[in-house]
Amino acid sequence: MRLSQAFLIISVLILNSCSQESLDDTDIIEAKNAIEVENDLLDIVNGHRLSMGYSSMEFSAIAYEYANKHNDHMIATGSLSHDGFSSRASSISSEVNAEMVAENVAKDYASAYEAFEKWLASAEHKKTMEGNFTHTAVSVKKDNDGHLYFTQLFYR
Repeated sequence: MRLSQAFLIISVLILNSCSQESLDDTDIIEAKNAIEVENDLLDIVNGHRLSMGYSSMEFSAIAYEYANKHNDHMIATGSLSHDGFSSRASSISSEVNAEMVAENVAKDYASAYEAFEKWLASAEHKKTMEGNFTHTAVSVKKDNDGHLYFTQLFYR
């Protein structure tokens, strides 16, 4: 138990290391979800996992809420980021008793398949998609200029 808690803390610190900006510094405007793209990406990722011999992940409404909020933040700042990841991970862990939380983010891909292909080509994103996770949620939102923002959260 202590080892898994230490692993969770280390993982959260590593995944959050690329972000120093506080979410409180940004006015958040809620953007509209691209639901068809969300569903496509969830199906593509789960299909990939099954083809690799891994189990598919269950949809999590709780993770979806946090993924939506993070996309709204990225749209408000106009940049791709993991800002506030440790807070998201801690909140999700508390709400669902998760041992591990991870996320993949993307911006400016035209389709679910393009985002998936780019994640698959990245060792870290691929590792997350193929990781030992049981639950996931994908949020895809479009800003006023038509750019898509993607956040997929994973946990076990």
